[in-house]
Amino acid sequence: MEKAKVYFTDFRTRLDVSLPTKLQKLIRRAGIQDIDMDSKLVAIKMHFGEYGNIAYLRPNYAKAVADVVREQGGKPFLTDCNTLYPGYRKNAIDHMYCAQVNGFNWMTTGCPVIIADGLRGTDDIAVPVRNGEYCKEAYIGKAVMDADVFITLTHFKGHEATGFGGALKNIGMGCGSRAGKMQQHNSGKPHVITEKCRGCRRCARECGSDAISYETGKAYINPDLCKGCGRCIGACSFDAIENDNWDANALLDRKMAEYAMAVCDGRPCFHISLITDVSPNCDCHGENDAPILPNIGMLASTDPVALDQACADLCLAAEPIRNSQLGDNLAKPDWHHHHDNFLDSNPNVDWKDTLEHAEKIGLGTRQYELITMK
Repeated sequence: MEKAKVYFTDFRTRLDVSLPTKLQKLIRRAGIQDIDMDSKLVAIKMHFGEYGNIAYLRPNYAKAVADVVREQGGKPFLTDCNTLYPGYRKNAIDHMYCAQVNGFNWMTTGCPVIIADGLRGTDDIAVPVRNGEYCKEAYIGKAVMDADVFITLTHFKGHEATGFGGALKNIGMGCGSRAGKMQQHNSGKPHVITEKCRGCRRCARECGSDAISYETGKAYINPDLCKGCGRCIGACSFDAIENDNWDANALLDRKMAEYAMAVCDGRPCFHISLITDVSPNCDCHGENDAPILPNIGMLASTDPVALDQACADLCLAAEPIRNSQLGDNLAKPDWHHHHDNFLDSNPNVDWKDTLEHAEKIGLGTRQYELITMK
């Protein structure tokens, strides 16, 4: 397979050029205008941020993309699916309220917000997964699949279960209905190593399923309530929680790649990622820790695998920010240095699994040519 083209520009700009305008220039150069959008329904998949989180992408960027879609005759809408865990995005009413609070509305973006899997996260469609090894069908929010054209607008950041949240996670996990998210997360469930637990209760605060109790002063994870999302593993500072299934994260990564294949396969797609406010964990948290890396730039490609690989490579080459989760870890005298900014921030992950599997099943290529624009 020949190298994919990935277009890049940094966040530097002149006094008379805004960053949203620079983003529009980037995506035009990357080929968004080659997609026939005349009278087509165009889904722009993004993350609106959990209530309390402010690391998510500003709505200004969504408007910049939606304006280009309208210029090409398309009918854009912003979309995401409901979450598996409780919070402000667990059903369409709360989800749209959260999106409004975080600034996403007709006035700010020029297009509607549609929650793709309906009121309760059950409005989905079973989509065959070409070359799927773990999922023969993917349960995808129906509005995502009803769209004629699919665009991703991704906040590239760290992630406590998958290493980083990039385009493939935005597509694979983000477009899964509640049943789809459950299918991806059910590879294994964590348990507590009692002698290591300090009873600090941080894991319970991170749990979205109310599955963790402290009846004996030590954490206990109820397997019947646990959804296997792994947020507690990333939360524990004492390595007191581990997966029953040692390769659960790897299986999650591969299933996520297969879900992304189901969404993108056989229709016009375009992908945009912004490496900014690189928080150590997902925007699904109701808070965001300080960025682990500096703002790097904006990227676009028709290949989501190449896009994620390019973003990852730029992040690996970046200098860690000292006052951050990553910086704190690297400063520990006994820290095992992975020489990988994602692993050194969240050491229980293996982010390469997603990209390797996505390439294997034919979603895209990890080989890319980075074309830099000013």
